[in-house]
Amino acid sequence: MGEIVKGLEQALLTRPVPTRDAAVRFLLKAEKGSTKNVAALLGISQRTVQRWTTTRPGMRRNPSAAHAGLIDEAVRARWQPRVRARLQARAEANGFVLHTRARFGFAAPAGSSDDPRIRLITQYLSGEVARELFAARDAGAGEQQQMVILARALRHAYFRDTGLRAHGLGIAFTDIEFADFSIA
Repeated sequence: MGEIVKGLEQALLTRPVPTRDAAVRFLLKAEKGSTKNVAALLGISQRTVQRWTTTRPGMRRNPSAAHAGLIDEAVRARWQPRVRARLQARAEANGFVLHTRARFGFAAPAGSSDDPRIRLITQYLSGEVARELFAARDAGAGEQQQMVILARALRHAYFRDTGLRAHGLGIAFTDIEFADFSIA
């Protein structure tokens, strides 16, 4: 998972995602207590799920690393769906604030410095950018395509001051250290 996707997912959560035993309990609760349904959801045997949830002393087992990954994916897909939808709608309507540290380079007219350098930028981006980012994420776009969307938005909002200056400026947005999104 790339930094942009990680930042978007974090912005859409109000509480931490359950992990380990709490994640299994969450899936059981979501499937109305049916170990059979949880097993079908994860693509494993019902007996394996029963071993994770048994209360008999000495019989309980912990999920393997591969199973823990499956559990985490299933929980993240089902965690706070209404909260996530509400925050996404708010971001698409009102925009969001991007706080990032990444390498920016320029393609500008002669006489300017175009050497890429690390910058820490905090910038408000419009709801149109949020809609484009969420649509790309939902379509399965990779990190590179999302970086292009953010680069275009930052070029317009930050470097060109919403179109008031630097009309011939193009930017390169690479080496993202982190990307945090704040939805108001």
